[in-house]
Amino acid sequence: MSSLLDGKTLAVIGDPIEHSLSPLIQQAMLDELGIPCTYGRIRVPAGTVGAWLPGAPGLNLAGFNATMPHKTDLVPLMDTLSDDAAMYHAVNTVVIRDGRFHGHNTDGGGFVRSLHDEGIRPKDLRIAVYGAGGAARSVVLKLAAEGAGQITVCCRTPARAEELARASSRVRVVAIGSEDFEKALSEAELFINCTPLGMQGVNSQFSSFDFLDRLPAGAPVCDLIYRPLKTELLKEAEKRGHHVMNGLGMLIHQAILALEQFASMPLDASLMMAAVQKKLVPELKKGL
Repeated sequence: MSSLLDGKTLAVIGDPIEHSLSPLIQQAMLDELGIPCTYGRIRVPAGTVGAWLPGAPGLNLAGFNATMPHKTDLVPLMDTLSDDAAMYHAVNTVVIRDGRFHGHNTDGGGFVRSLHDEGIRPKDLRIAVYGAGGAARSVVLKLAAEGAGQITVCCRTPARAEELARASSRVRVVAIGSEDFEKALSEAELFINCTPLGMQGVNSQFSSFDFLDRLPAGAPVCDLIYRPLKTELLKEAEKRGHHVMNGLGMLIHQAILALEQFASMPLDASLMMAAVQKKLVPELKKGL
């Protein structure tokens, strides 16, 4: 397949970057498509992306993905910003064309696509989101833009998340453990964990899973974590009869959307998903 990417390189930048799965994911798709392009990792130390960026075109890069801590630092450095990147104030995909930098963010779109794969349509749904960090921001604002019903962001310090509530009339913020928190759970048609609680390598876990008992019977429970593939939260939710999903679908779909931007062409998502899962799932299972 002839492509704008022929003979070019792509990469992911971050600090740290050694454990990023982006090279495995993107290379699997490039190989499936028969595009002669390589994808690697570049460590760009925190706070230095502004100094690094002007030299990027000289590295034969057609573009790059960005992970922590560069997503917000890239925003003012872009020549253009997609609607989603502007909405989230974060960039995870940069396309380089004729020396100009075009910033995109595929996180929220990737999450919505992963919901669709599970037969979940967010429009008009009452949604409870646990956590208010960067992952929550992209998920919450995209769900609001997709026409979700009431989105309740549940966190320890509501004052720190009020910006989310100001960003959309569909969003409100409540304190974990409050009466409003209990009410939001009891009405939720979808529950999403956007915190690192239960993630492999993170020494923190939910102190109790009793809050799952407040959810309506059968309400889907989503965890954005994909290491491990089934967290304790998902195991406990499954025991209670809930449909569960991890963050693997979001991870892959955001990568598919990024590659569509790099190559400036639509991709067969089901074909790309299959190619990535063939390479990725065995790697993730090694850590189980």
